[in-house]
Order: sequence, then structure tokens, then C-alpha cells
Amino acid sequence: MSLFNLKNKSFLITGSSRGIGKSIALHAAKEGAKVIISSRKIDACNATADEINTLIGQEVAFPIAANIGDESQMHSLVDETDKLLGKIDVLVCNAATNPFMGSMMDIPSDSFDKIMHNNIKSNHVLSQLVLPQMKERRDGAIIIVSSIGGLRGSAILGAYNMSKAADIMMVKNIASEFGQFNVRANAIAPGLIRTDFAKALWENPEILKVFTDKVPMQRIGEPEEIAGVALMLASEAGSYINGQTLVVDGGSTIV
Repeated sequence: MSLFNLKNKSFLITGSSRGIGKSIALHAAKEGAKVIISSRKIDACNATADEINTLIGQEVAFPIAANIGDESQMHSLVDETDKLLGKIDVLVCNAATNPFMGSMMDIPSDSFDKIMHNNIKSNHVLSQLVLPQMKERRDGAIIIVSSIGGLRGSAILGAYNMSKAADIMMVKNIASEFGQFNVRANAIAPGLIRTDFAKALWENPEILKVFTDKVPMQRIGEPEEIAGVALMLASEAGSYINGQTLVVDGGSTIV
């Protein structure tokens, strides 16, 4: 059996109606997993779930709308997932937000609070909710999609980078406490990826050139290139990787 086989595994993936989350869901389903498609809007969740089910040829993707900015909705998301799939083997915290770009002197308090809540607290709450069952089964994986922004400073993305740095520490803490129960927690730190979330960067030719000129591979990444790493971390292929941050950036952080 393939080291990447995910048959009988259940995935809860936030921010999975498009972009990186959607790609992770699709490729996990291709490897035999059942996946929850979740984002704020049910129409988008339905469309993505239908698309995946059509491609796979059977019902493996299930839509549940939830706003990670609302703690009660996160509780409902986990409860509904458990009812639908019976368990949560893999939690992928992919949803995030960045409502402000500019100097740290200018960021409004509500924007700062939103970044910290959606990019840190929501991941913490969701992890709290799934860890008990993972601990009891002595099996589980938590994957947080961080960013290379969490590894370096920025003059225009300060609060966002701070939140992503916290995510990197979060998986270290989870791994330290729950590794003894065969629960693994890891982060993925993408560089610039061709998603709607980062469209303001890669659709601007000048900004795109600045990025690609600094990347040894001379291009930006694709969602599937993050999905591949997520599948490794969720499967037997990554069974001894714990508390780590895997950088997927075409080499931009090495130069």
C-alpha cells in the first residue's frame, strides 16, 4: 500500500472552497479520504464539494459553512464533522485573513484583532476541539498553513507575519504535549502561491517581478504544490515528522 494512501481517513479543512484548501481537499479525496469543505459561504462550499464528488465519482466531499471568526461556529463545525464522518483524523487549518497592508503605525485596532483572532485563536480553538479524540485514538494529524512571512519581518505585513509566526510555535507546542499519544502537528510555510488570497500580489506585474526575481526557480507556486506537502504530513509518509515547519517557496528564503 502506498505511503500516501489516505483510505478511511477523515479530513476537516478550513478555507477549502478555493485555493490551497480546495487543492488539499481534492488530492486527499483522490487518495481515498473523505473531506469536509468549509468556508464562510455555503454556496461556495456546495460548488466545491460537487466538483470534487463529480471528479471522484462518489460522495467523498461534504460542505459545512463556518466562519472562523465566530467561536460558536467552529464548535458546530467540529460537531457536524463528527456526525457526518464519525471522526476527524486530520485537521487542516488553512483559513486566514489579512485585512490590512501597510505600516504598523497605521493598522486599525480592529484589523489587528481580526488578524490575531482568525489566524491564531481560531487554529488554537479548532485544535482544542479535535485533540481529545486524537489523543484517545492515539492517532491524528494537525496541519496549519502558515507562511514564509512567519519567518521574517515585513514593512507592510507586520501583523500578518506575527500571526503566522505564532502558528509556527503553535505546532511546536502541540507536538511537545501530544506527540506521546501519536498525534503530530506541523506547519507549512508557503511562499507566493497563485491563489485568490494572494491575487493582489501576483496580478501586479511589478510586484510579481520583485518576487520572482528573488526566487531561484523564477516563478511563483501553485496550490497543488502545497497540497502535496499536506498529503505527506497527513499520511504514513510523514509519520515521524512532528513539530516542524516545511517551507515551500521555490527557494526564496535561501537567498
